[in-house]
Amino acid sequence: MTDLIAHTDGACSGNPGPGGWGVLLQAHRGGTVIKERELSGGEAQTTNNRMELMAAITALETLERASEITIVTDSAYVKNGVTSWIHGWKRNGWRTADRKPVKNADLWQRLDAAQARHNVTWEWIKGHAGHEENERADALARAGMAPYKPGKAAQ
Repeated sequence: MTDLIAHTDGACSGNPGPGGWGVLLQAHRGGTVIKERELSGGEAQTTNNRMELMAAITALETLERASEITIVTDSAYVKNGVTSWIHGWKRNGWRTADRKPVKNADLWQRLDAAQARHNVTWEWIKGHAGHEENERADALARAGMAPYKPGKAAQ
């Protein structure tokens, strides 16, 4: 049996400001990594939460067929949003409990659609706490942001 794990992270320089997202996608068999893929990207003007969402979305949208996957994130916003809050938002027409529009609704809807074709387990871990794979996802997010930072013109 192969286990699929996506370690995701987002980064932003200023909030809003230039941002990036990163994904370390790993296939494990018998506890050993047998294949991995690194993904990253960014935007010139965004927020940290949007980049955290984009990392999870990209991890799921990259998969070519329905899969069983664990998404590991250091974002309580993403974990709580997708496992709890989203159900009420959908019931309320993408409005919060106090009837305000859900922030980042476009990405929440995209994440909801992306996860619908998979069997997803969501795990939260503390960021910047020495988790090797999370540190790699963070480095990918920072690399995705780099071309958008002032003075770092894309080459």
